[in-house]
Amino acid sequence: MAVLITAYAIAGYVVAISAVKSLRYGMILDENFLTIVASAGAFIIGASVEGAAVILFFCVGELFEDAAVQKTRKSISELVEMQPVSVRVVRNGYELNVKPEDVAIGEHFVVLPGERIPIDGTILSGSSSLDTKALTGESMPRDVAPGESALSGCINMTGTLVIRADREYSDSAVARVLAMVEESGSRKAKTEKFITTFAKYYTPAVVAAAIIVATVPTLLFGLPSNVWVYRALVFLVVSCPCALVISVPLTFFCGVGRASKSGILINGGDVMDRLALVDTVVVDKTGTVTKGSFDFSGIHAHGVTEDDLLEYAAKSEYHSDHPISAAIIGRYGRVIDPEDIGESVNIAGKGIRTQVNGHTVHTGNARLMRDIGIEPCGTHDDVTNIHVAIDGTYSGHISISDEPKEDSAEAVRELRDLGVKNVVMLTGDNMTSAGLVAKAVGIETFRGDLLPEDKLDILEGYLGMREGKGSLVYVGDGINDAPSIARADVGVAMGGIGSDSAVEAADMVIMNDSLRRLPEAIRISRRTRGIAYQNIVFSLGFKFAALAFATFGLAGMWFAIFADVGVAAIAIINGTRAYGRTL
Repeated sequence: MAVLITAYAIAGYVVAISAVKSLRYGMILDENFLTIVASAGAFIIGASVEGAAVILFFCVGELFEDAAVQKTRKSISELVEMQPVSVRVVRNGYELNVKPEDVAIGEHFVVLPGERIPIDGTILSGSSSLDTKALTGESMPRDVAPGESALSGCINMTGTLVIRADREYSDSAVARVLAMVEESGSRKAKTEKFITTFAKYYTPAVVAAAIIVATVPTLLFGLPSNVWVYRALVFLVVSCPCALVISVPLTFFCGVGRASKSGILINGGDVMDRLALVDTVVVDKTGTVTKGSFDFSGIHAHGVTEDDLLEYAAKSEYHSDHPISAAIIGRYGRVIDPEDIGESVNIAGKGIRTQVNGHTVHTGNARLMRDIGIEPCGTHDDVTNIHVAIDGTYSGHISISDEPKEDSAEAVRELRDLGVKNVVMLTGDNMTSAGLVAKAVGIETFRGDLLPEDKLDILEGYLGMREGKGSLVYVGDGINDAPSIARADVGVAMGGIGSDSAVEAADMVIMNDSLRRLPEAIRISRRTRGIAYQNIVFSLGFKFAALAFATFGLAGMWFAIFADVGVAAIAIINGTRAYGRTL
């Protein structure tokens, strides 16, 4: 007996401390409180072995549960290792180690082989291979050279690189990844919210039921009090809801972590819930379905030289982050002096107005030209035409073509295989160009010549047509896509080439810009949701059966211990399958 009391005191002290801490936060009837009451009651009625066993096995079960949670958290928190501690920045000819937050846009920093790139930038000197797996989920290294972009979070594998910072640290890819993963924990799925609400009412209810079991048979029917008190104590141990309270949030946490391993950042369990029910996918064209890297079909000058036309177009697009802008600037191929560029105004869905060398330059689509009273001429329907007007005079257009990504057609097929009923492409490009891309990737429904508000109107139409619980996903990458991304049930941004506004509005970010990550995210979400429901059905089914057994004396304290600790362990281990493996 002395051994049992000693073991009970040592283990019970730990559980009692946890129960007191819960009381401080207003959680009176949690599993710690129920276990203390049940085990103490067992000692009082003479079932000392069972009383000690309850507290000991509860502690052992808690250790296993903590190990399961921590192992999963450790796997997911490996992302935090991408966070840089310092940056080797070059100032006044010297290398200084400074905090990432202290590096200004335009400053140069050095990354040695084996180091992780701390801030998004452009490579100025050096060639190397980058390990992008932590950021994009891609296993193959990417070769880079001067002039190419380098995203933070990638590991420099071979040569020394000198990189110009293109963003502040807070806006870099690695910071966005960490922020989204950290925020995901606060956005609970409906299933998680149900469990939280359920536990709030379930625990007081079972405590009241246990009191009834302990008192009513004795008071009304004169049955032996020790028998029914024992059954009530078994009832209390069985009723602990920890299997649900721990396993369901853990399941969604594992699902978010599994997606992040593939370079898919899902902003919480509520997003996974909606992804699992998707029946309509609407996609942008440029940079989403297509590569966003353009082939020049021709430079067609009108009243100026081709070189002048290209120069004005490149300088006018200098402050834009659209893929077409990057292509024009790249084709210009010369260093642009920011002093040549004055005020720059983005005109949503049409183009840009910029002051270049004292001249007002409009660069954009035919709709922009007509807005300023110019009718564009000599355009080509099967390509994208970028028109240029200088000081209100039409100066020509640049024709470019954009090829579909290699995996876009496969992504569309996979979406249909997953039961997605509608796959729609919306673009501001002309209908002919849109039709060629849509046909190449297998999209039957498409619209062209759209402004951002046009996309939003079409999106509203599809949202109104939803059947049952189906949800709508919008995938885009540009500033013009941000309103639609924000309005959709699930807004998805391409993280590699996507604009900041698109990424900020998104519920999900695809870091490697591959459309095939979308069906993968849907599969992960459906699997995660399925596992969560498995845990709910298994835990509640076993609990209610065990409660009935306890009430009628068909289950003792040993069975109750398994019904609590064992069921919780099984549910937790099952939940970790959402991460792609069991413990």
